[in-house]
Amino acid sequence: MARAGIAATPAGRPVLSLDLWWIPRGMVLGLIAFVIFGPLANLVLWTVAERWYFPHALPLDYGFSYWGRVFAARGNAMDSLANSLIVAGLTVVVALALAIPAGYALARLRLPFRAAILIAFLIPQAFPNLTVYVNVARLFYQLGLNGTIPGVVLVHVTHGLVYAVWIATAAFSAIDAELEEAARSIGAGALRAFLDVTLPLAAPGLLASAIFVFLESLDEFTGSYFVGAPDVNMLPLLLYTAGAGGNYQVASITALLLLIPSIGFMLVVERFLKSDVLSKVGR
Repeated sequence: MARAGIAATPAGRPVLSLDLWWIPRGMVLGLIAFVIFGPLANLVLWTVAERWYFPHALPLDYGFSYWGRVFAARGNAMDSLANSLIVAGLTVVVALALAIPAGYALARLRLPFRAAILIAFLIPQAFPNLTVYVNVARLFYQLGLNGTIPGVVLVHVTHGLVYAVWIATAAFSAIDAELEEAARSIGAGALRAFLDVTLPLAAPGLLASAIFVFLESLDEFTGSYFVGAPDVNMLPLLLYTAGAGGNYQVASITALLLLIPSIGFMLVVERFLKSDVLSKVGR
């Protein structure tokens, strides 16, 4: 912030002084804002650009005709959007069904090699996706899962499980075990204590876990391409096809469809994923 003050000269006359450090600070903040919001502004412009080519800095014509083409009956956008939402929803269900018991066991039980188990969920992220999915596609083709929604869901679960298990473990670790013991002491069984006490308290963390898995599935391209294409159309595949074909309007509209839920859900995560849960991640 700029600092202004009144200083006295040797003659005793007051002189206004001004701290000019706000100039470089403002320039740095402006540069950061441009780096973050510049590409987003360019994306939004492309969604309404009818004609835009070099050397013009702004579109020559604006309109929504490309929105009509994207959502036309013959377009693939609605099918791709529906498939993406279905796959992401099923991925969340499967991932949480595995992550809730796994996270509870890792948080409450004294398991041997607990740290190694947690690290094992990172293995799918440790190898290049391309080589892994080529072999997965070959295996799924033999099993009849290639080009099917269940096959795509299985691939997405392997990537989303690391978020689901790690955050679920942190959520359960942040809950005092004495609360369960108190419920057990007044006659509640183990399952009843878990359902009535532990699970509701862990719900915000589990909700954040579900959102992370949903967003990971919604944006997953490599697995969707090698396992699902061309039978299962997804929004990332439509984005890639439009961008590779030079149709930047369609690609930008598709990217905006992917961006809106990401921003909205991340705001929800920021609200529900508290610092006490984050401090338990990986512990």
